[in-house]
Parts: sequence; structure tokens; C-alpha cells
Amino acid sequence: MATQTSHVFQGQDNKYLQNRCRNRHTGRDPKKPPNPDVSGLGQHPDHGLLVTHVNQTQDLLRLRGDETQPSAWDDSQDWLLTHSLKSERLTLADLLSQGTAVLEEGSTATKKVHLSAQAIRRFESKLSEVIDLYQRRLQWLTESSKQAFGLIKGARVGILIDVSAISSGPRKEEFQKDLLGLIDEQLSHKEKLYVLSFGTTPSALWPNPVDVSASTWGNCDSGTERAHSSRARIRFRAESSLQDLKLWVKKLQPGGGSNLLQALKKVFAVKGLNSLVTILGSCPDQPAEILSDYIQQSTMGRGLHTHMVTYRCEDQVPPAVLKNLAEAVGGHYHCYTPEMEICAGPDIEELLAEMQEAQSLLGHVQALHHSGPGEELTGEMKEISTEIAKEPLRGLLPKPPKHEAPLTIEFPNLDKTSAEWLKVNGLKARKLSLYQVLAPNAFSPVEEFVPVLQKTVSSTVHQKAMVQFQWHDGTVKNVHVDLPFLYEYQKQLSRAMRMYERRIEWLSLASRRIWGTVCEKRVVILLDISATNSMYIIHIQHSLRLLLEEQLSNKDAFNVIAFGSTIESWRPEMVPMSHNHLQSAWRWALALHCEGSRNVLGALRKAVEVDFKDKDRQQSQGIYLFTGGIPDQDMPTLSAYMAEACGGCDLQLNVCLFYVGEPQMDTTPPACYASRTDTAAAYREVTQATGGRFHWFGDTGIYESDDINAIRSEMDKALNYSQKCAFLVSSLKNQCRKALGSAALPTGKPKMLKQRSQPKKPSPSEPTPPAAARMV
Repeated sequence: MATQTSHVFQGQDNKYLQNRCRNRHTGRDPKKPPNPDVSGLGQHPDHGLLVTHVNQTQDLLRLRGDETQPSAWDDSQDWLLTHSLKSERLTLADLLSQGTAVLEEGSTATKKVHLSAQAIRRFESKLSEVIDLYQRRLQWLTESSKQAFGLIKGARVGILIDVSAISSGPRKEEFQKDLLGLIDEQLSHKEKLYVLSFGTTPSALWPNPVDVSASTWGNCDSGTERAHSSRARIRFRAESSLQDLKLWVKKLQPGGGSNLLQALKKVFAVKGLNSLVTILGSCPDQPAEILSDYIQQSTMGRGLHTHMVTYRCEDQVPPAVLKNLAEAVGGHYHCYTPEMEICAGPDIEELLAEMQEAQSLLGHVQALHHSGPGEELTGEMKEISTEIAKEPLRGLLPKPPKHEAPLTIEFPNLDKTSAEWLKVNGLKARKLSLYQVLAPNAFSPVEEFVPVLQKTVSSTVHQKAMVQFQWHDGTVKNVHVDLPFLYEYQKQLSRAMRMYERRIEWLSLASRRIWGTVCEKRVVILLDISATNSMYIIHIQHSLRLLLEEQLSNKDAFNVIAFGSTIESWRPEMVPMSHNHLQSAWRWALALHCEGSRNVLGALRKAVEVDFKDKDRQQSQGIYLFTGGIPDQDMPTLSAYMAEACGGCDLQLNVCLFYVGEPQMDTTPPACYASRTDTAAAYREVTQATGGRFHWFGDTGIYESDDINAIRSEMDKALNYSQKCAFLVSSLKNQCRKALGSAALPTGKPKMLKQRSQPKKPSPSEPTPPAAARMV
């Protein structure tokens, strides 16, 4: 149902409104006298209205008296573009941006804002002034012809007047009086008019649109008798047309039914109109659905604005029906009941909504102003307005230096994942595996039957140079220990360890700390901007900035997709890489704000089915999901979808999970909840299913990274090899000490040797690392 507003503003002029509009659009002080004439004659410039004949005096005075700023005749939607709270910088966000954000101790969310009393008073004063402007505008909209018919848009207007309900008596006279007022106040300022009345059959006043505005002769050349004569003829025709229209209105008679469809067919055959006003006095003969379909089909591509007016027929045409009809055809509507002085329409509704918002904000500001003494006042953000829960104030959040400045783009090296990097720099690739090094000097124990001796003989171990050592396959080998060679091997392991440490340090710096290494040539970035990340929007934007600057300039194509409950992408599809595109993506990201839940599956589907629609024919493709929590959808469903999408093609899903703490209980709970360990485990499984990598970081550093884990695994392997080397050297030294000790014993009774029928298989000693094992 349309909102109904009682007309309570009467008898006041609209000079304040016109002066304010004039000051806004011209920037000129209304009290300041006009600039003096440079000719020195004291005459005003000739704008086509210079009086050169006595008959033109009345016309000039009438035109000057009727001057109204064009912006005053805009509908409320256009008028509010320059007079709304947002354009006047009088929103709650504008007020709080003048304050200083304060973090409560032990909390990660902004809770309080300090505002000075002077800033609050200045804001309150401006807000009161704007509310007064809205009240004057509302009064202006609800007086004279605007009260009955609303604001008529367009310069070339067609008027359809329903005469089916006209009857003799005061009602007819009042209707005719209102129509005459519409002609004098609004229609006389249009360029062309076409007027048609309809009952059972339509009847037009003129066969074609006619000129009715004096402005059409104001541009004629002046200074010649021929020009004066031309102006006089045009003026005469315009005045004559308006007089004909007024006489026609006074002679309107009832016309039976209300055949609006037939009237529309006739008016749509007329060319050159850009606005159509339909004044209904009764319910049309045709259903609203048929009228709506016909109007939409007839006005498609014509740029014709429709304006529907009900005059004293709200009992036959409910405002809701009229509103639905007008909205279906993309037009305006206006309802008027003279008895109750009630009028309703989008112009009034939009202005009332803006005024109510301003009054509500003024009440909060006044309450804040009187909340406590002193020059520094503190206001609880969530007590001021619910707007903060909907859209956090990015202006209050700390920003890195030059956060909104253009990107400083670098050209990175051809980065590789750690798995690919280790194919070249791993221990096995560099032939530093312990078993590779010992293989030439490792011998398997041999036990064979010797026919000459008629017995089984086992190979013996030269205890001064060989040690029994368990091999990687579980067997035991006799290893010749070359001390200088092992010493050199330890030095090479030490150099490899230092290289791996540098790699981990490199992976922990700059954008790689957040994203890991972005190695693919075709990349789509998915940004989580759900409501739970509201207080971290600056961090999300800064993380994207680092990535755009440091790792993307050497790619082939990219796109950026932001997701909350809905999906928003920077470009409909991936675009080729260029510096201009990187700068454009960054400017787009600066306007992002957090809202809704976490529709991860929707964002992944957009990337897979649109950006990577030709994934089977491309190589080196990657999706980087930058998120802060569990998705709305079930993880098995998400994992199955991505495993199927990435199967059979070179496409991986890489997850960058940032930990922002558990959601606070006093905030809106997320759509789905999981602990940080469960969330990490769920995303880890998804990346493993797609062959991607998992990266988890927070404000204290990197918690888990597949790239770093691969390097650490290689370092653990190198440390294990070093410890086994130390074990070999230690075992050899122990054997040498035992041999030297036996040789130093005094000779006595010879030791008895036990004869063996069959030598026993030596039991290998398990290599246990020494307590203080270290790299040599």
C-alpha cells in the first residue's frame, strides 16, 4: 500500500527552497548585487527578453515572475542526489569519521569512539538545517497543482484525462479548477503538449503536439523588425494554444466508460513525446495486467516516462494497484483525495524516508551530546545506530601508509612451489642422500657354501674400516667408513641446510607470508568479505594490495571475486594481465565492504564455470581462496565439487586461511561455526582433494604452510642423514678403541676359540643418534 501523507503545510511561500537551490547551483550570494555592466550603460545583457515593443512588457514581467530554478522541479530521486544526507556528508559514518577509534583492552574489535563536543554541535546544526530544508520541500510538493497531480516530468508531454466520472456540480468545478492550476503552474512551462480526453472513446484537442512555452521564442535573433515579428507570431501561437486548452478544460463533459486502452493506442501513435501523464477519475475498463503489458511493449525503446494519477478514485483504484502498475512500467504514480487533503507518491515517500532518517539521526546526536560532561564525549557505537553492525566504519580503522595510493608494481621472478623447487634443490636432486653417498662403499653380507672346505663360510667385517649399518630397505650392509669423505659430506649437508633456512625465511616475508607463492599463470583470487570480517576489511584490502604489487604482474590472466552472501566480481571474466588492470582491480577493492554470510561454494562456482570455462584447454591454472572461516555449505559437498572440477585438468584450489579469533558472542553469529582447528582441517582436506596447497596464518605468524612444510621435511631428512653419519663415525671409533685396548693387554694363557659349525648371522645394531648429535 502506498504511504499516505496528510497535507499540513499551507499558506507559506517557498522562497527558502528556491534561494537554497539557487545558491547551490550557482554558488552566488543572493544578497550580492549583480555584476556591473561592462559597457557602462547600466543595462542588463540581452537574453532574448529585452523589451523592444510595448506589447512585450507584460510577457517579460510574467516570465521573470515565474522563474524557478530547474532543480526545484526535479523529482525527489533526482533532487536527493544533491540534497541527501549522504551528499551533504551528514550520515552517521561521516559523524564518527570525525572521532577517534578506541580499542577496549583485551578486545580486537572497535567498541568506542571519542567525539569532541564542538564536532557534535557543528554536525547537529547542519543536520537541523537539512531537516528544515526537507520540511520546506515537502510543503512545496503538497501545495497547488503538485498536491493534486504531483510533479510532471519531461518537456514534451502528453496528457490523458479520464472524463468518465465527471458530473455537474462542485466536484466538476473543483476538478476543472485543479486542471487549470496544473496548466498555469506546470504545463505552461513545457515545450510541447498533446491533450486527449477519454471516456468510452478518446477525443484529442489537437491532431499533433503544439508549442505552448514562451521559451521557444526567446532564442530568436533580435535587432531586426523581422525578428520582432517572428517572436510575436510564436508568442501568439503559444498563448493561443494555452487559451484553447483552458477553454477545452472548461467544456469537458462525461464520456461514459473509462476505455484507457483505446486512449493509449491513440497517444502512442503520436511522435515526439517524452512524457505521458494519465489522470484517472475511475477504474479503467481493462485489467491492470493487460494495461501493463501493452504500455511496456509500446514504450520499449522510446524513452517515454509514464506518470499515473488517481483523482478521487481511491475507492475504485486502490493505491496499491496503481503503485504496482506504475512500477511495472517503470513510471511514477500519484494519489490525491481532496476531501481529506491526502496525497501520496514516490516523490513524497522518498523525501519522507530521508527526513525520518535525518530526524532519527538527530535524536541520536542530541542524546550523545547530552550523554556526559566535558569536552571529550564517549559514545558506544552500537547504542548510536544499527548501521555500524551493517557497515563498519573503515575510516575509523587504522590503515597502512599510502593505503589508497596507486600500486607500486614489481616484476617478480618465476616462482615455484616448494615441491617443484625441491626437484632441483632437494637432497636427492643434489645427490646428497646418505644412501647415494654410501652406496659405492656398502656391501651386503655374504654367506655361501665353499665346496673345497665342505662348509658354509660367511663374509667377515674388517672392524678397523667397516661398520654394519641398516639400509633404507631394512637390510644390513657392511659399510666402509671413509672419514675424510664423510666429513666433506657433512659440510655439504650444512650448506644445504642454510639454503633451506633461507628459503623458509623468504617464504615468510611480504605477500608470501599471506598468500604463499602464487605460481600459476592464470589466477583467480576469491576474497572473503562476510560480515564476520567487518573489522578486518583494511587487512583484507592490504593483503590483496601486496599480492597485486609483488606476485601477479608476470601472470597471463587474472580476475578478483569478492563474496559474502552474494558474489561480486571485478570483471565478468578473466582479463589479460596489464598494469592498468592491476590498478583498476585495486581501485575496485578499495570500495568493498563486508556483509552477509560466507558463500564459498557460490564463489568457487563463479570461478570454475565462468573464469575457467575452458580449463581443459589451458595449463597452469589456480584458484586462491582467501577466507577467515568455515563456509556456509557442507565441506563434503564443497570438496566433491572441487575434486570433480579439477579432475583431468591443470587446475588447483589453494586456500589461504587467516585466523581472526573466535566470533564474539555480542555480535551477529555466523551462518556456520567451527573451531579454528576444525576449520583448518576441513580446508586442508579440500586442497588435498584438488592437488592444491594450504596456507594458514594469523597476526602472530604462519601456523601452517604446505610450502614451508615441504622444506622442513627436507631439513628433517638432512638432519637425520647427519645424525646417521655421526653414528657411523662414532661406531668406527669405538671399534678402533676396542682393538687398541685388546692389543695392549699382557700375553698370558691363550684365549680359547669356540668352533662354529655354522656362523651366526650378525644382528645389526639400530642406529641411535648420540645425545649431542650435531652437524660437523
